[in-house]
This record gives sequence, structure tokens and C-alpha cells, in this order.
Amino acid sequence: MGIRRRIVAGNWKMNLDRAGAVALAEAVASGATSSVGCNLILCPPSIYLSPVANALKISKGESPSGVGLGGQNLHDQPKGAFTGEIAPAMLIDIGCSSCIVGHSERRTLFGENDAIVNGKAKAALAAGLTPIVCVGETLEEREQNRTAAVVTEQIKGSLEGFSSADLTGSIVAYEPVWAIGTGLTATPEQAQEVHTLIRHCLTEEMGDAGQEIRILYGGSVNPENARAILTRNEIDGVLVGGASLDPVDFTKILEYEDLEDVPS
Repeated sequence: MGIRRRIVAGNWKMNLDRAGAVALAEAVASGATSSVGCNLILCPPSIYLSPVANALKISKGESPSGVGLGGQNLHDQPKGAFTGEIAPAMLIDIGCSSCIVGHSERRTLFGENDAIVNGKAKAALAAGLTPIVCVGETLEEREQNRTAAVVTEQIKGSLEGFSSADLTGSIVAYEPVWAIGTGLTATPEQAQEVHTLIRHCLTEEMGDAGQEIRILYGGSVNPENARAILTRNEIDGVLVGGASLDPVDFTKILEYEDLEDVPS
């Protein structure tokens, strides 16, 4: 039986300025020294990856503070005439160890579908990055009782062609679209139900490798609801949005004694 190590990831989205990003990274790194049993990842805007990497003293992907650096997006090609895009190797070069792909905002605002997400996830893996592959249903889909069908389709499409090694080198994040930035949050029971569905889908497709991959919950996570979410079966961590911009709130999420490794 393996161990799934807990993850708390902060997605800063398009927020902060340079000074604010550096200050926040330093505050989180300082506060994280007392955290237990989890991996911590910060995903700042791409333009601030370098100063945040410097603030965390990351060198060749190694972070003495234990706080990892992640991108919010990447391109599926290694280089070329793709104005405004970021190659996977560029993220590696700047100190990233992971990258979010297929976030609901990328899917809804920028038209990314499962095939695009799949290409980006494979490109991340090929470059040595851990893709954080996001899936989740809209409010309309949930009200139509289509959550299971939608999430299963996204999982299969986004991870199509993955080997067992690819799968264990990845992370999945379930983020119900209706709970992102709205103040609404899936109940712990709702989150656990979908996480169990995702685990079943992954093990059905990939066998034991499906038990090794970590599945995060994202959707208006904050210090008040994090404990109830994190103590549920099959929830291996959280992808935090707004609360990750407040070092006090973000650090509180790390302090729960329940953040222990999970047997797989």
C-alpha cells in the first residue's frame, strides 16, 4: 500500500503586483514552517514567477522552504510562434515543479476543451512538470443530475493516452464551476461523492495507478470550511483561490493536524 501526501495549492490568478507577490510568498514560506504533513504549492501570475522563485530561494527546482512553485497555464508546444504563450521548459527554467491545466476559467473563458487540456497535460509531463488537471461541472449540469457524466467525460478526455507512470505523476483537482469565486462551496458530502467517483473512474481505467494519484478539491476553500473538506475520504488536499491571497487565512489551512499522509 502506498502513501498519498496531502497538497495545499494556492492559485493567485490575475492578482497582486510584484511587491505584493514577493511579500505574500515570503509570508507563506515563513508561516509554513510549522505546517505538518503536506506539500505546499504557490501558483502566481506568470510575470511574477521569477521574483516569487527568488523570494522562496528556489534553485534548480529545489525549495529550501519546502514551498513549491507552479504555473497557472502553459502551451502544449516546446517553442515557436505562439505570441503570449509559455512553454513548459520555460516554467522548469524559472523553478516551477508543477502547472495548473484545464482550470474552469480556462475552459469557460478561453474555450479550452478536454483535447486541449490533454495536450497541455502531456506537454507538462514531457517537460518534467506535474500537471494539476482540473475538472468540474457547472451549476446547470449539476441541477440536471449530470455531474457524474460530465466529470467522467472530462477525466477520460483530459487524461486520454496516459500511462500508469503519467497518471501517478499527475494531480487531479475537482472544482465545481458553480463554487469558484462565488462564495458557494460544495458540501463535504458532495465533494466526497465526486472524489469517490473520480477515484473509481481512475482505478477502472488504470488499475493501481488510479489509487496513487492525488485528488484535490477547489471551490471557495477557506479556513472555515477546509477542515470539514480535508477530513473526507478521497480528498487529498485543496486548490485554494481567494483565501490564498491572505497569508493568515492560507496558513490557517496548513495548520490542521488532520493534514496527514493518506494510505492509498
